[in-house]
Amino acid sequence: MLSPEVSREALLKMFRKKYIATIDEVFQILDTNSRMSAFRRLKSMGYLTSFTNAGRYYTLSDIPRFDEQGLWFYQDVGFSHAGTLKSTVIELVNFSAAGMTPNEALNLLRLRVPNSLHNALHGLIKDGYLKRQRLQGIPLYTSIDSDIARKQMAVRLEKLENRPLPPIASTETTIAVLVEALKAGKALPSSTTVAARLTAQSMPITVDQVEQIFDEYDLSAEKKTAAQP
Repeated sequence: MLSPEVSREALLKMFRKKYIATIDEVFQILDTNSRMSAFRRLKSMGYLTSFTNAGRYYTLSDIPRFDEQGLWFYQDVGFSHAGTLKSTVIELVNFSAAGMTPNEALNLLRLRVPNSLHNALHGLIKDGYLKRQRLQGIPLYTSIDSDIARKQMAVRLEKLENRPLPPIASTETTIAVLVEALKAGKALPSSTTVAARLTAQSMPITVDQVEQIFDEYDLSAEKKTAAQP
């Protein structure tokens, strides 16, 4: 195990070059297999854990340049100034003027495994950190503060009423969307993912059209996994 001073220099050099690292890479740099020792060194410097990739990546707290949502991505690995995925979701929902749908959160957080978001949302509802509403058939997560939630739903309703309806998809396209949903197993793919897949198969469809079909058939990430909050 390197001395504290040498450890600091070695970690600084690695993170300045790579920006992010796994714990195995930290072990290698510090010449140790002790998690306690490695995290002691990281803690003394200030570090963050990724909210994506099952928290497998680390970075120094002064490296990220967070966007207006408090998020920073490097090579598709996400970090949040809020910390964990649950804390990040709470902050995003609470500060969203119109609440947040599962698809919006999934796209914003760039999560490759939709179930990770579903599990986080399910836990947050169960523990009373967020509320789950349904507005015109759309699942919507809002603040637990009743006044804030009311305002969020009012803004969302106004957006829905002013949103131009997408062209109705053909029967063939509708079937293709439902097939994509079924192929995904327990986790419902995001509307963006489905639209991209079908467009790549020479069946152009917009994200709004996919969401319209999801709404028509009452499909949501929560119902697909059969574990409603």
